[in-house]
Amino acid sequence: MPTQPLRTQVGILGAGPAGLLLAQLLHRAGIDSIVVDQRSREDIEETVKAGIVESPAAEVLATTVSDRVYRDGAKHDGIAFHFDGQAHRFDFQDLVGRSVYLYPQHEVLKDLIAARIDAGVAPLFEHTATSVEDADSDRPRIVGTTADGSGFEIEADVVVGADGSGSIARIPVVGSQQGGFFREYPFAWYGVLVEAPPSSEELIYSRSEEGFVLISSRNREVQRMYFQCDPATDPASVSDDEIWAKLQAGVTTDELKRGPIFRKDVLRFRSFVAHRLRHGRVFLMGDAAHTVPPTGAKGMNLAISDVLWLNRALREFFGSGSETLLESYETDALDRIWKAQHFSYWMTTMLHIAPDASDFDRRRGLGELRLVTGSRAAQEYLAEAYTGWDYGVDGWRD
Repeated sequence: MPTQPLRTQVGILGAGPAGLLLAQLLHRAGIDSIVVDQRSREDIEETVKAGIVESPAAEVLATTVSDRVYRDGAKHDGIAFHFDGQAHRFDFQDLVGRSVYLYPQHEVLKDLIAARIDAGVAPLFEHTATSVEDADSDRPRIVGTTADGSGFEIEADVVVGADGSGSIARIPVVGSQQGGFFREYPFAWYGVLVEAPPSSEELIYSRSEEGFVLISSRNREVQRMYFQCDPATDPASVSDDEIWAKLQAGVTTDELKRGPIFRKDVLRFRSFVAHRLRHGRVFLMGDAAHTVPPTGAKGMNLAISDVLWLNRALREFFGSGSETLLESYETDALDRIWKAQHFSYWMTTMLHIAPDASDFDRRRGLGELRLVTGSRAAQEYLAEAYTGWDYGVDGWRD
């Protein structure tokens, strides 16, 4: 190990949206931080990931990082539910006066990394953190190794775990990497990337007798589409003809625009909330604190909420020495976390068919879809939740 550890006010594990955005907001307040990630910059920026950015999240990104979400993102004023041979559109502008933006997560990461480099504090890429030490002290440490195998150590006043669902920061906070409330789902998504223009200008969420289908896109040249499958499905076991048949079965209006399928994968998911979000001077946020099924498009947006609450608390702590907001961080963040968990669970169970579903279950599910699409009050609830509740926290515009 080096004889002299790096010293900072806030050590941040993970150069994902949560870790990088927190570092950006703290920098604007004059608070030092160091972000470490085991991946290279190229790996982070070139790993293509979906991204639906809620209206409040888009404002945060445009105000503090880059307005590319508005300039380059595709504004979506609604979504459609397809079921029972019919299409039903939710008009977000009419229902709640808001929109969402199709802006892939890797583009958000490019903006955030560029902002950190422009500020002269680039993340430490290819630094693998192996443990968080001295969590009970006022000088917790991040310990790990670099790409060449040499050791590194970062001593901080506060350590923040934003290092994803396999977070090592969970160990000092909850006692293990798995400690939390969770729900497994008996289905997964079979996903494909297709070289073709969008089949729909807005996302289509479908439920047919075969189960769930999602029609989305990455940009004007690439579509991203999914259908419900068994979690144990081998991506190579499904032919292109079978893929198109399953996807088309979920669309009740137009023929899908087809092209070469250049990626196939199976996405497993679950609902998870860590038992605790803080222990001493170590905090959890983003996927380290919680994960949600992708059906409600809440993952990155929920992480931004965590960031705003922790940013407020850290600004108070380093500004006045008060730990009042640090102590309330968990309660503050959990309010939105459980709301988003409910919405994601609701969307998931409403639009999927469980493998053991009875005839009653299937008919009840269609009844629920008819209720939601036939009631303006229900449509307003879905639109409000999908486009994003106001964050309700200040201090990030400074």
